[in-house]
Amino acid sequence: MTSKIPRQAQASADSLLRIFTAPEDATSTLSIIEQKLSQDLAGFLGNSIAALEKPLSEIETDFNTYQIPIDPTFVSDYADEIMQNLVAHSVHTAAPSFIGHMTSALPYFVLPLSKMMVGLNQNLVKIETSKAFTPLERQVLGMMHHLVYQQHGNFYDQWMHSANHSLGAFCSGGTVANITALWIARNRLLKPQGDFKGITREGMPKALRFYGFDDLAILVSERGHYSLGKTADLLGIGRDNIISIATDENNKVDVEAMRQAAQKLAAQNIKVMAIVGVAGTTETGNVDPLTELAELAAELQCHFHVDAAWGGASLLSNKYRHLLKGIELADSVTIDAHKQMYVPMGAGMVLFKKPELAQAIVHHAEYILRVGSKDLGSHTLEGSRPGMAMLVHACLQIIGRDGYEILINNSLEKARYFASIIKQHPEFELVTEPELCLLTYRFIPNTVQQLLNSAVANNNETLVAQINELVDGLTQFIQKHQREQGKSFVSRTRIQPTQYFRQHTTVFRVVLANPLTDEKILRDVLTEQVEIAQLDNEFLPQLLKLVAQTHQ
Repeated sequence: MTSKIPRQAQASADSLLRIFTAPEDATSTLSIIEQKLSQDLAGFLGNSIAALEKPLSEIETDFNTYQIPIDPTFVSDYADEIMQNLVAHSVHTAAPSFIGHMTSALPYFVLPLSKMMVGLNQNLVKIETSKAFTPLERQVLGMMHHLVYQQHGNFYDQWMHSANHSLGAFCSGGTVANITALWIARNRLLKPQGDFKGITREGMPKALRFYGFDDLAILVSERGHYSLGKTADLLGIGRDNIISIATDENNKVDVEAMRQAAQKLAAQNIKVMAIVGVAGTTETGNVDPLTELAELAAELQCHFHVDAAWGGASLLSNKYRHLLKGIELADSVTIDAHKQMYVPMGAGMVLFKKPELAQAIVHHAEYILRVGSKDLGSHTLEGSRPGMAMLVHACLQIIGRDGYEILINNSLEKARYFASIIKQHPEFELVTEPELCLLTYRFIPNTVQQLLNSAVANNNETLVAQINELVDGLTQFIQKHQREQGKSFVSRTRIQPTQYFRQHTTVFRVVLANPLTDEKILRDVLTEQVEIAQLDNEFLPQLLKLVAQTHQ
């Protein structure tokens, strides 16, 4: 018997022409491969396991080749390989038990619509490469602007499709959105005046000399996103001039402390360029007192930006919209549609209260982005980018306000349910109450909790630190083992709770935005964590020994 010789693809003009040509019918090779991939992907998405247990070091061996292959590969062979090596070991962010990060299940309709978006391959930098996608993106920005600022119809009739104005900008995510907002703030503060051509032409040193400032600063909560540090770096302000203000017992920025910090800066001739309010902090999901921050920004005559990358979607709920009261006072707002709006990754937005704000960063080029055109790239940091606005548009239309109301309300109420069962469980401690749909907690045996509460009541910071250090180790042990087992996933972070004298404390962090996550799954997560805790032979025994020693 002769062995079968493996097929070998060959590069040729004809074969290359075929891969750039749409399949003729459903029986063609590419059509069959496409159907199989769809079925395999549906099978992966239907699996409830958060991740298969395979060490990253082993996965890396599948991607060790550094040379571009000389010979081509058949699409069918590549598809089989990528399903085995990539898809099978990807994080199952759609799993109902994956509740540790701000990435959730997607509406299934976005898969075929994504194919349309990719197939059209529009480049939103310019009308000549996007055409109908440009007014669609402007419409989505108008809808989101109305969600935040709720202007009247004639406002949007005048500004939504204006060539020289913009109600916002699409970008890859909250980082670029925050950079864009504070780029505008800087340029407006150090704008052209008299013989000075503005910071965009003459740079930071000359701008500071002209306006008589020794430096610039940005004020934000200690819970501010790390992207603000990148922003300060890129804008020439410096990371040290991001002034972090302490939060209160509810993880909201202390506005009076921020006011005092601004006064100290003024005494040093340092101008506050912007105040950043956070609407949905990454660690605890809390919302700053936005109305008070807007008042302070008015006092300081500076830009007021709200980073609502996470929490902004809560505006879609009439029931809970009040939690973001004051956001409508912001000069600019960041919202990520790829978080609670259930859009695939890469759909961030920054919205401008006044349509003329974007003129502070406008740029043109003769071959592209010409003066007077409606090219979106003239008001964006990024150049070439895909038409992600189409998928936001699809979700807004197909889900609608009523649908989002149900989704947002269910998420917030699910978080409140999870908080209630944590508080009722003798072996768990709720560390931060959910304001939106994010909370933190930790496993801590009841006898240890009693000892910890006694230490707090007696202001015994040394004993509190000793207990918390051991509980930190136990928390890390549980979180790591739960992740490796793959049935469910919660993340962990470090915060400084006021109840523990602001000592750094490691906690479980849970985000409950996935509509497929039910109450049974949440109860099972706690049960699994209790079981994993019993496997620890380092931290848990020391905690129990500490309790026993104090009772001798």
